[in-house]
Amino acid sequence: MSAPISNVRPEPDPVLVDIVDYVLAHQQITSALAYETARHCLIDTLGCGLEALEYPACTKLLGPVVPGTVVPHGAKVPGTPYQLDPIQAAFNIGTMIRWLDFNDTWLAAEWGHPSDNLGGILATADWLSRNAVAAGRAPLTMRDVLTGMIQAHEIQGCLALENSFNKVGLDHVVLVKVASTAVVARLMGLSRDEIINAVSLAWVDGQSLRTYRHAPNTGSRKSWAAGDATSRAVRLALIAKTGEMGYPSVLTARTWGFYDVLFKGQPFKFQRPASEWGSYVMENVLFKISFPAEFHSQTAVEAGMTLHGQLQKSGKTVDDIRRVTIRTHEACIRIIDKKGPLNNPADRDHCIQYMVAVPMIFGRLTAGDYEDSVANDPRIDALRDKIVCVEAPRFTADYHDPEKRSIANALTVEFKDGTSFSEIVVDYPIGHKRRRADGIPLLEAKFRTNLARSFAQKQQQAILDVSLDAKKLEAMPVNEYVDLYTA
Repeated sequence: MSAPISNVRPEPDPVLVDIVDYVLAHQQITSALAYETARHCLIDTLGCGLEALEYPACTKLLGPVVPGTVVPHGAKVPGTPYQLDPIQAAFNIGTMIRWLDFNDTWLAAEWGHPSDNLGGILATADWLSRNAVAAGRAPLTMRDVLTGMIQAHEIQGCLALENSFNKVGLDHVVLVKVASTAVVARLMGLSRDEIINAVSLAWVDGQSLRTYRHAPNTGSRKSWAAGDATSRAVRLALIAKTGEMGYPSVLTARTWGFYDVLFKGQPFKFQRPASEWGSYVMENVLFKISFPAEFHSQTAVEAGMTLHGQLQKSGKTVDDIRRVTIRTHEACIRIIDKKGPLNNPADRDHCIQYMVAVPMIFGRLTAGDYEDSVANDPRIDALRDKIVCVEAPRFTADYHDPEKRSIANALTVEFKDGTSFSEIVVDYPIGHKRRRADGIPLLEAKFRTNLARSFAQKQQQAILDVSLDAKKLEAMPVNEYVDLYTA
């Protein structure tokens, strides 16, 4: 007969304490690079959301839960007429951000998109600011939003470095929920104990399965899962603010805790101890600049664009190809090496063969290229069938090396006549920290293009005047900045 379990309530798990002490102790980030990167992340992320508004599959999910609801002093949803409670606003903004798989990325033992947290952070900061102004108090500023982004990136990214949630079947949005909960609870002014309670509630939740990201069930929930997670974070922070209790050993409790139930009994590991958390993740985050494609394919798509030019120059076409070999890293094979039918856009943007075939044929890869109107071109599936992936051990090692963090792919084309092109190797995508100088002008151009989708020239310029000037942006009240994006 087993010994009875002690009913003495334990101290909070160290991981909970580390997360909460980090958000409370680092409200003034000292890194200028982190704030500059966060500003670029902000405009890129909002731009991705504006582009998503062109897709009815996204916009049908937006707006209030009950049609026609308007919340006085509520948070506004950029690019739309909606003014909502902060929970639903977080869902709206988070869904827009993530819809096209074009926002920033963090690759480690776990993958993810730390800018997904902006849904909860911006909605909460805007809601708090509008209520503050209505009460005659000072609103939050956009520097507060940037600080929150840096913190959320750090929490999500440091948890991801050594802990693979995908290997136990869980989706990375669990980390969005945890990071967003800690940050928005701090923004709301919760006490240390209340924030610990809120973060514990985020771990207690049933977590999203990765079912919707993988064959044969790949589907559009992967585009709103992060919006769901960041909105859930706002909800849990508000619950904790009422004084609702938390669960101190949510991770470590035998049998019933997260580790035993969902993580095969293994505790989390950390490449960087919490005492060293600062702004590392934001400073090293990856931007998707050129292509709306799952990040492990970015360098392969870039190589595919090069091959398109070589095919044109040589007078050959994809019909002349016998085989295309992609040497790649293990994570790429595990996530996006996919054969067989592709049933929808969400299926196609998680298939490296598709994302290489399109640029080789058309010399482009845009969000529209995942739609049926393009996918029905028979040349795409014919070329997909000729593309094979093999793991390159060096690429896998460099992918995990904290000094390199490469996302390498190498493509070789062999033709039916026995000739071949020289292998094209791309180690770092244009959005990598090592290529920042090349990437930032393109990122700003991407932002300008996305603004033009939604706003007249005068409004575009008003947004640019603030967004491209760090001092102006950081000093601006959150509600006034969001008002610039009012449709």
